[in-house]
Amino acid sequence: MPQRVLVADDDRAIRESLARALELEGYEAVPAVDGVESLTRVRKESFDALVLDVMMPGVDGLAVCRVLRADGDRTPVLMLTARQETADRVAGLDAGADDYLPKPFELDELLARLRALLRRASFAAPEDRGALRIDALHVDPAARRAWWADEELTLSKTEFDLLELFVRNEGIVLDHTTVYERIWGYDFGADSKNLAVYVGYLRRKLAAAGAPALIHTVRGVGYTVRRP
Repeated sequence: MPQRVLVADDDRAIRESLARALELEGYEAVPAVDGVESLTRVRKESFDALVLDVMMPGVDGLAVCRVLRADGDRTPVLMLTARQETADRVAGLDAGADDYLPKPFELDELLARLRALLRRASFAAPEDRGALRIDALHVDPAARRAWWADEELTLSKTEFDLLELFVRNEGIVLDHTTVYERIWGYDFGADSKNLAVYVGYLRRKLAAAGAPALIHTVRGVGYTVRRP
């Protein structure tokens, strides 16, 4: 079976030429046009490595990497960017990327770096990909249980679904429509207070367990989870 590599870049020419080059090298290349599509595909499909452009509209490559690492996903990530300053390379590595390649790049170098990432991954010990953690918050999606430190939270189905959604998207602002569609399957409309009510439930239960403020309101947009 060929190794599967996700190639995410909003520049169509770069995305398609890189995908073709990888396929000529024997990989199965799967293109993605932005960060949202990248996250959707990685959560539904299995990949051996990810090649992510940093500068993508909406959810950029750094955010994709942060979310996947928060999910416990350790798939090797090679980050591509037109920015070459040291601070930008540090930001990519701090986000959880395994390697960083500035544009313009030589194809041979990219292929060599990709091979190195795949070799290292083949020797890595398997890790628990299911558990989600933010500070002392531990969410187990398989068991549908959550804890702050040693105290288990008593959550309804909707409360748990909402908490899991927020934690999986740590650092990303989720707008009201997205949350309604993901949790309830449809948007209740701009005047609905349903989401705010459940966010209030979650905040109170987390606070009662001793957690600091984790769920933050972005006025006029939605909610985000950030580490204290």
